[in-house]
Formats: sequence, C-alpha cells, structure tokens
Amino acid sequence: MFKLYTIEGKIEIPPFLFGQEKNISARIILSEDYEGIITRDYGFIIAVVDVLNVGKGIIIPGNANTFHEVEFTILTFKPTVSEVVEGTVVEIVDFGSFVRLGPLDGLVHVSQICDDYISYEQVGNRFIGKETGKILEVNDQVRAKIIAVSLGTGRSGKLGLTMRQKFLGKEEWIENDIEDTFAEKEAIPTESSEDEDNSK
Repeated sequence: MFKLYTIEGKIEIPPFLFGQEKNISARIILSEDYEGIITRDYGFIIAVVDVLNVGKGIIIPGNANTFHEVEFTILTFKPTVSEVVEGTVVEIVDFGSFVRLGPLDGLVHVSQICDDYISYEQVGNRFIGKETGKILEVNDQVRAKIIAVSLGTGRSGKLGLTMRQKFLGKEEWIENDIEDTFAEKEAIPTESSEDEDNSK
C-alpha cells in the first residue's frame, strides 16, 4: 500500500531559486511537480521524502533556468487488488459508501456492504441490513478488501471495495464473525469423540 521509491528525473531551476542550495531548490521544484499526482507506475504520490543527488547545471542559450539531473525518493500509496485495507466512512449515498483510505477514497457499492439485503435510510443517512440488523454510518471505522483499481494519470483515481466476506466491515461485525467461527469449530465432533461414541 504505502511504498518508498527512489527515482531519477530532470528539473529546471529558475533564477529566483539560485540563492539557495541546489538540494533545497530541487526539493521545491520536485514537490510542485510530483506531490498529489497519480501515475500508473507509482500510484498516488504523497510526498517527496528526500533529494539524494542533484547533478551539475546545464545552461541552454536563451533560457535563464539551469537544467539538472536529479535522484530523489518519494512516498506513494499504491493500492492493489485483493489487498485488505482499513479506513473511515466519510460519505453515504443511496448507491454506496465512500471510505477514506489515507490519500484516496474507495467506494463500497451498496451490493458489497455486507452479505444481507441492505436498505438506505435517507433520514438517518445510513444503511441497515434486513436480516442481520447491521448498521453502517458516517465516521464508522471499517476493514475492506480492494476489488477494483483504476488509477489514471493526473489527480484522479477510483477504488472499488467490498465488505461482504467474513472478517470484513465494522469492528463489531468482525468480532461476531470470529465468535461464530469458534462456535462452529466447537460444534464439529473430533475423531476421538466419535471413536468413544462407537466403542459404547
């Protein structure tokens, strides 16, 4: 999900930044160029962490800027399909809920909220499960699995999430799933208990 990459690139340093150290000038330029954008290779670029090397400047006649090769480290958020993530419900609409996952939001479609018939309650702005009584509201902390990733270039991207499987959703849903799993295991007879019954 969160990754560090060391990459190389080229920058132009304008004359108004000549009075500072090259690393500081490079960081200012790189932050403006990279932070907050989405790329196919790296995902969502959160920050330029460190400028490792700034090459000697090249001057091109007719241009006041100096041109430099640069090596730097970036912190990125790169979601992958089947990854389990945690976040906060920030918005609920009739077709689903939006979950904030750090720098990006993911959509949990109404059909993916839980393994139950879900109805949208406009007055309370929440979802309610018909059979289970599960309730999903804004500010709920949830665990979800990524089922679709569409990261274009620029500043937009889409994530599809699901909470239908066991051990996903709100904390109380997960706790109930754990309790149900233990109860099921205790109800299954072991081989030794079957042998004892047969010997009688």
